[in-house]
Amino acid sequence: MVGRAKEFGGGRTFGRGAGLVLAACIAIATSPARAEDLAAALVKAYQTNPQLNAERARQRGTDENVPQALSGYRPQIAANLGAGLQAVRDLLPGNVVQSATLKPWQIGLTVTQTLFNGNRTANSVRQAELQVQSGREALRNVGQSVLLDAVTAYTSVLANQSLVEAQRSNVAFLKETLSITQRRLNAGDVTPTDASQAEARLARGQADLNAAEVNLAISQATYAQVIGSPPGALKAADPIERLLPRSREDAIALATKENPAVTAAGFDVDVASTAIRIAEGTLLPTVTLQGSVSRSRDSDPTLGTFGTDQASITANVNAPIYDGGMAASQTRQAKELAAQSRLVLDQVRNQARTAAISAWVANEGAKIAVSASEAEVRAATVALQGVSKEAQGGQRTTVDVLNSQSDLIQAKARLIGAQRDRVVASYTLLGAIGRLDVKNLALNTPDYLPEVHYHQVRDAWHGLRTPSGQ
Repeated sequence: MVGRAKEFGGGRTFGRGAGLVLAACIAIATSPARAEDLAAALVKAYQTNPQLNAERARQRGTDENVPQALSGYRPQIAANLGAGLQAVRDLLPGNVVQSATLKPWQIGLTVTQTLFNGNRTANSVRQAELQVQSGREALRNVGQSVLLDAVTAYTSVLANQSLVEAQRSNVAFLKETLSITQRRLNAGDVTPTDASQAEARLARGQADLNAAEVNLAISQATYAQVIGSPPGALKAADPIERLLPRSREDAIALATKENPAVTAAGFDVDVASTAIRIAEGTLLPTVTLQGSVSRSRDSDPTLGTFGTDQASITANVNAPIYDGGMAASQTRQAKELAAQSRLVLDQVRNQARTAAISAWVANEGAKIAVSASEAEVRAATVALQGVSKEAQGGQRTTVDVLNSQSDLIQAKARLIGAQRDRVVASYTLLGAIGRLDVKNLALNTPDYLPEVHYHQVRDAWHGLRTPSGQ
């Protein structure tokens, strides 16, 4: 026991090591003045994420369905021009052959206006507008997913940075412990077993440090992918408790009403229902009004130039009688697809409800996990200090101190993970109720408004360039 008293009596080896680990955890809450915070990272992701920008482009393409449908109300104008050479060989009485080369040409203009087509144009416009509404909700859903991915990437980098620092402090502690144990072994105060135990713990600590560094590198790559730039110095992130519902019932009610997946599925039901009316419209007559003007000329070497000028206006009624069963089949098909969309809406509502419950429970559980981990770290810190003092008095062995140090490191790792999970769980719950967006988070960036592009193209009669100039 006297030998063990010498081992720890020289100072505060184990106390110093524990202080290094504590400093690593404190580092998670301190950062340089110019460190990037979570809000700034979310702004970057919102502005530059390729997945989100691709979805915005898809929505702009969906907007074009409306002017395409509106074209059914507008006249169709077509011009035609024809010219050529015509060789003529006539056999006249007395077997007289007369040949000539004519140069005919014709120019004309036709205007066609649909007056009635079974309300297919009106229903197509309504369907296109509903598709736009559904697409906006799908865009909102992707926006929520990207922001949640950004939160996850940000907090993962923070957590892994803290874990690396903690593991580095742990390795430094274990190296110092091994050095003391080897000196005591040379002095004959301990057995080779004590030295081997210290070597084994150091090897384990180095392996844990390597694993932590690998995880940090992976999380940094994911951060760059989601947010658009590699991470620098990051500030600690806090959960968004102020924006969350107060009860599980409130979360469920909001999720089944405001979750973008649910609202998009609701619009899809309306789209499918409108498709039935479009299919039924093909069974009704079509009334069109057509006006045309034309001029034709023929040039004959013997007779000179002669031709015809024409102008006409015609009303046409086309009433389908039997089309081989095509329209009937399309109507039945549309009804089945509408029934499918209603079932999908029920399914999506159930999924939203389940997601809200899961997010609520996970968020509440994360609060408990953080509190428990903080208590564990406090107790493990006190235990390590106590074991170190007892080892200085010869009442504890080297392996006792190593075990206590291992318990503290594991407790700190659980606390770091619990703090990360706490932040992610709060944002996950906000997304489950459909409120994870720029406006609710009060991010310092203009909100992308899909209706701006919609109004730019809705009533466009011509033009090949997009509003952005492409």
